[in-house]
Amino acid sequence: MTAKPAAGAVLSPEHVRVAEPDRARQRFVLLLVSGAALLLMLLISLSVGATGISLDALPAALGALFRDADDASRRAALVLIDIRLPRTILAALVGACLAVAGAMMQGLFRNPLADPALIGVSSGAALAAVTVIVMGHSFAAPVVAWMGPHALPVAAFIGGITVTGTLVLLAGGRRAVSIAALLLAGLVIGALAQALMGLIAYLSDDRELRDLTLWTLGSLAGSSWAKVMGVAPFALLNLLLLPALVRALNGLLLGEAEAFHLGIDVERMKRLIIVATAASVAAAVAAAGIVGFVGIIVPHVVRLVAGPDHATLLPASAMLGAALLLAADVIARIIVAPAELPLGIVVALIGAPVFLHLVLRRGAYV
Repeated sequence: MTAKPAAGAVLSPEHVRVAEPDRARQRFVLLLVSGAALLLMLLISLSVGATGISLDALPAALGALFRDADDASRRAALVLIDIRLPRTILAALVGACLAVAGAMMQGLFRNPLADPALIGVSSGAALAAVTVIVMGHSFAAPVVAWMGPHALPVAAFIGGITVTGTLVLLAGGRRAVSIAALLLAGLVIGALAQALMGLIAYLSDDRELRDLTLWTLGSLAGSSWAKVMGVAPFALLNLLLLPALVRALNGLLLGEAEAFHLGIDVERMKRLIIVATAASVAAAVAAAGIVGFVGIIVPHVVRLVAGPDHATLLPASAMLGAALLLAADVIARIIVAPAELPLGIVVALIGAPVFLHLVLRRGAYV
């Protein structure tokens, strides 16, 4: 066994040659474990539910789509294909979007404790959704009735994107985007959005207050293929952008000046990262409401295991974020069955102790 170098010692070529294969092996194992965890949670999510229908009914359910079948097979098709499958896919997409957005924000701010909420996307999306919930029963009722179930997610998405565009203008406009100004503006707009949501809640009646409270707690109830189609383009767009962002995010870890000297168009890449993050978080919030901790814990844990290289960090965060949200959704469905616990509560109960443990155990790192 090779001796570990003392603190402050200069690494020799032998140490580098030993450490690099170990790090590569850790990355491979992490990606393998992440993929296996995601696959396992996909199967569990499809198998668990209040109806008692398990995954072994899937072949009969698929057959019922193409030929006449008995009532049991048609019921299994309804439960597995029209209810559980879109919910499972939606949970995976939302978890992946939030985790990748967190990884990009941590790379952009060069801080492992950064979160997508720092740029106010979640607050802007929540404010727009809460406004629709309350105003949809008064003067905005015709528009909400015309849009039907799409009114809430569309409003949340528009709210998140609008806040992000405003932040970019405030933080630099056509000039260089200042990360410090972006952070401060995000905190201010987030606080303002929270105050306005409090004002709207104060003015709402009991029914509206219950609706907006349940929405802000996060939930995947009412998942449908339409919601999946609403989130999927932004999740797939992120996946397509990941290879282009890896080099820029790795360069930004060294600092903006160093990244520029490496040939990276820093301002263009900063704007691209911000827009990709905003689109991902806005789509996730529109589909599932406010769900915290995924964007901060998952990439933080991955970074501790595999290091800061975004070539591993981004795909591993996507898979583990999807697996975490699937696990939380399964718990939310079964812990108080046949009712459901709000998803945001379950994620917070899982994430808060893990995050506190990481901060206390790795205080020198963070």
